[in-house]
Amino acid sequence: MDPEDAEEVAAELQGKKIDGWGVLQIAAGTGLTVYVVWAGILMPGFRKVPLKLQVPYVPASAKQIENVMQLLKGRSGKIVDLGSGDGRIVNLSDCRNVTVFLAPSVLMLLEKKLLTELPEEARVVAGRFPLPNWTHTDTAGEGVNQAWAYDVQVVRQLKKDEPEGSPV
Repeated sequence: MDPEDAEEVAAELQGKKIDGWGVLQIAAGTGLTVYVVWAGILMPGFRKVPLKLQVPYVPASAKQIENVMQLLKGRSGKIVDLGSGDGRIVNLSDCRNVTVFLAPSVLMLLEKKLLTELPEEARVVAGRFPLPNWTHTDTAGEGVNQAWAYDVQVVRQLKKDEPEGSPV
């Protein structure tokens, strides 16, 4: 539609009142547009990730990152940061350093996978929330900026020493 046609349509509509049927058409058109955007763009992303794994994005503060890096200082080997993506985690067996900035509900689900797949010398550092069932070996910072370090070898040993079903 060229600008002249648009001006003609605008002039034609100017001064006309919209009746109930017109309001209904506008509402229906708006609703349909919102639904198409939701169904076509937004909803597919939510369907791929289970509801219990959907967590809000909350950026880490500079102090949180500093505390996490302090707990990894002097360590060598591959590092992986869990907490982005669509929830699929693969090939942790060669990671010696893992950072996690995740909600507690996700951390509980992640603990078993980490214990199963990480090598003995691995260290997991959690920012913002501690791993709910593991005993930390070190911490840095305090309050919302606190970070917790977990050495997999220590966690595995504690798990062996604990009665069945106890938190580690």
